[in-house]
Amino acid sequence: MSTPEPGVFAWHTSSYTAGNGNCVEVAETSTEVRVRDTKDRDGGQLAFDRAPWRAFLTSGDVDR
Repeated sequence: MSTPEPGVFAWHTSSYTAGNGNCVEVAETSTEVRVRDTKDRDGGQLAFDRAPWRAFLTSGDVDR
């Protein structure tokens, strides 16, 4: 996980969001994936390298 730097990203609601108000938004670049809370967009971001993020999504531990 890297430390996010401010910038302009194309955010979209995660496809894993269940529509129950507990949403996250995701922005992808060529090298990383950033995640933030939809209800607190200025509250910070997490940044992950793409390979570990993909491994997390495909691990089977995430319910769609």
